[in-house]
Amino acid sequence: MSRETISHEDGAIYEFTPDLEPIETVESGAQVTIETRDSLDGSVQAESDLIDSVPEEVNAATGPIAVEGAEPGDVLRVEIEAMRVAEDRGRVITIDGFGLLDGDDEIEAPRSRITPVEDGDGDPTITFEDCEVPIDPVIGTIGVAPDAESYTTLVPHDHGGNLDTTDLTGGNVVYFPVFQAGALLAMGDCKAAMADGEMCGTGSEIACEIDATVEVLEDPGIDLERPLIETPDAWKPVASAETLEEACQLANRDAIDLLSAEHGFDTTDAYMFSSLVGGLEISQVVDPLVTVRNAVPKAYLSDPF
Repeated sequence: MSRETISHEDGAIYEFTPDLEPIETVESGAQVTIETRDSLDGSVQAESDLIDSVPEEVNAATGPIAVEGAEPGDVLRVEIEAMRVAEDRGRVITIDGFGLLDGDDEIEAPRSRITPVEDGDGDPTITFEDCEVPIDPVIGTIGVAPDAESYTTLVPHDHGGNLDTTDLTGGNVVYFPVFQAGALLAMGDCKAAMADGEMCGTGSEIACEIDATVEVLEDPGIDLERPLIETPDAWKPVASAETLEEACQLANRDAIDLLSAEHGFDTTDAYMFSSLVGGLEISQVVDPLVTVRNAVPKAYLSDPF
């Protein structure tokens, strides 16, 4: 099967809605290359380019892409095969009204820092002032059409959206519940590098190319309610909520369901076992909802599908 390229120039969204219209339709099993633009739509090219407030439209997500055969109740499997930065610079910014330390007297906002891409010795990096940081591209925003409510691309929820999760990178797989026919996948808001938490509100925002394979899983073995990430070593339910505690509770309940199905535990035993083998990880704490994941090693959890 030949690989199809789908570009942000073909179409991009700033809101995930239940009635999205696809810009492209692909078969289940299709290999695609998704071209994205930076989350700030190219508005920051120099450190003198400042953004005073969160733009009304931010985090353009290339798509939506309909996947043939996807129906509500199915699961969309998205294998992120590889990612490549597609421009010679990223940018890290602060914005008034946004970020973990927003309002702190010692934090200047707005401020922009350009992070040039350097080839290095075969290991590309970005530079921040005099510091080199390895390039490890991450997809910030990725999701499908939601069930009933609409969410801007700044907001994470059960459909995915602005998850800002470092595990959304080459070599990993993400699974989404399908709420609408065709699933209607869109992605963008990539970073050349980002830390768990995304504390200042951005990573090194940059345009990227994403090689992915999309596949519909019909009649999945679990009732998936929220995104689930598979890494080479672990399964990680991902949850977003208004508070960190609420997000942790959702991610823990999803892990409990997986462990119950795997081992035949009742809910209490699965809860207790999760406290031995799970591991809560912060994805981001700066968006309108916060996002966490709960890592369960594959030694204790086989393929739930």
